[in-house]
Amino acid sequence: MGSTVILTVRICHRPFQSFFQQGSSAFTTFKTSLCKSSQQPLSARCLCTRDPGVRLADRRNSGQGGGKNTRRREDESWGDAEKGRGKTSSLRQRPSLPTSVFAAGTAKRMAELMMMRKPALVCQDEVEPEGRMTRGAGKMQPPERPLSASEWRKLKESLGNSQRFEVNMMQAMFSSQAELDIAKSLLTFVAMETGTLPYGLLLRYLTLCVSGGHDAEVFDVYDIMRGSFASLDTGASSLFIKSFSRTARWREAINILNELKKVFSPSPRNYGDVISAAMLHGDTTTAWALYDELTEKGLSPYQETWDALFKGVRKTEEESRKEAAAAVAMSQSEHQERLLEILLYMRNNQIYPQRSLASTIRTWFESLTGQRWTGGWTTATPEGVCGRCGSELESIQLTAEEYQQLKGRVMAEIIQGQDVFKKTTPEELEKFKTFVKRKPAFDVVVDGLNVANINIDKLKQSEMLLAVVLELERRGLTVLVLGRKHMLWPSRSWQRHDMDLIRQKAHCFFTENISEDDPFLLYATLHSGDHCKFVSRDLMRDHKACLSDGPTRQLFFKWQRGHQLVVDGSVAARKRVRFLSIPEYDTIVQTSADSWHLPYDDTEDRSTYEVPQRWLCLTRKH
Repeated sequence: MGSTVILTVRICHRPFQSFFQQGSSAFTTFKTSLCKSSQQPLSARCLCTRDPGVRLADRRNSGQGGGKNTRRREDESWGDAEKGRGKTSSLRQRPSLPTSVFAAGTAKRMAELMMMRKPALVCQDEVEPEGRMTRGAGKMQPPERPLSASEWRKLKESLGNSQRFEVNMMQAMFSSQAELDIAKSLLTFVAMETGTLPYGLLLRYLTLCVSGGHDAEVFDVYDIMRGSFASLDTGASSLFIKSFSRTARWREAINILNELKKVFSPSPRNYGDVISAAMLHGDTTTAWALYDELTEKGLSPYQETWDALFKGVRKTEEESRKEAAAAVAMSQSEHQERLLEILLYMRNNQIYPQRSLASTIRTWFESLTGQRWTGGWTTATPEGVCGRCGSELESIQLTAEEYQQLKGRVMAEIIQGQDVFKKTTPEELEKFKTFVKRKPAFDVVVDGLNVANINIDKLKQSEMLLAVVLELERRGLTVLVLGRKHMLWPSRSWQRHDMDLIRQKAHCFFTENISEDDPFLLYATLHSGDHCKFVSRDLMRDHKACLSDGPTRQLFFKWQRGHQLVVDGSVAARKRVRFLSIPEYDTIVQTSADSWHLPYDDTEDRSTYEVPQRWLCLTRKH
């Protein structure tokens, strides 16, 4: 909230002392006050190359990439790269790297590998100190025992009589989880010195109480604040909801939640605290009503909330009868249907349960009477077969309808967008589209500048790009290289001989130096058909964000995981280029008549654009 709320407390010493020493709410009088406190157009000239007449050697096959022989060789070549076949595969394999750029932990491992290649450049004085605290609080150490008012006064004077002494000290107590009696003595000092308790200080005291599990003390603070303020801010309301929800007074948290709705939209955490309390106390009707309200607001539930819902239905028969008599519990079949809807929600929103939640889900399935579900932890083979039950997982490939839908949306929202001049010019884009239409369907589109920069030695950029093009050409693939015009200017980084070979071995299109090449790459790849892949280290997160809705972004990510090739590290001299593998299956919650497969998080190293590698397999016996 933008305003500062001051709680003015007129006190007499005896009742005030009784409150802070005994936990009573015997303040005599309260007063409250609210203080209100132009890009230039690009040149349309582009360089389009690959004249068959200047090739040094003919390709082994025709330029059409769609023939059966070419496709068979292509698939075998990708298989060799992904599975490490051949006599020298063990030498070329990089065991320190995962098989896919989208596998959980890849980003961290790549970063660690890059750091190993770089000299230590960080000085001691540049290292961030551990445990940094808020400004001022880090300089303070809370006392080891409650202090009298005179002792607090002396301590404050010794620290310079800062106006934020009390707030910083309370923050330091929270950070160190100091004893509550010490915090009470500080509040006593403030009230005796000024006759007021600033709202910020009282809120920090409340935070200390909630984090320390001092729920009885929270009740006293709640009575004080309710008696002094017409309403509570979101911070205090959230803390009260959290504390009340874990006690027998949990239903009062519902009232606080309803009051919060009048001013703000409660957070998923607010809903989750009350839902967990309702499930714990057997009021499943209230729990599901709040859950529906949460999702209808477009909020995504926390995994702790799902965990409580899956755990809360496991009651004894006697408890179930009592709940049914009180009309607060749903039937078991209705519960089961609602919980399965949660799994479908995870599927539709590409959410992966953490290991603890996956374990709870497994326990719930195995507890279903008469259904004979069993579960186990497993992985999938590169071909997409479950390692536990042997069933085939869903393909990473898009359906024809999905592909056409994605193609249209990418063209409208990423390539053209709201302002085509931010990425290229209409003339340049039209020239590229004409260029693509006149060429055979490509098998691979290469982001030339991105690939060239893989090599640590920036004087070998053209050599790196040539190595990748030669590897693709060796596999009999029709290749398009996208670059920028400056790559054609002879330099130490861009050798004329290398660039001539690239233009002979692949189709090439060079944009203006200030144009973005990713939109061209996406257009050429999608225009060539579902078989076409692209080579780039760029994970396209900015472009995916340009898509206007979640389902389309998920569709783009699925297509990307099935079509993006990433070079496996830099390429050493006289060594073949290898690519990280492309998965053949979709990493998403999926089900059949007698099975569920849930990919789950088993590491804290997974980035948001990565997918888990471990699965929970649930099967039912007949």
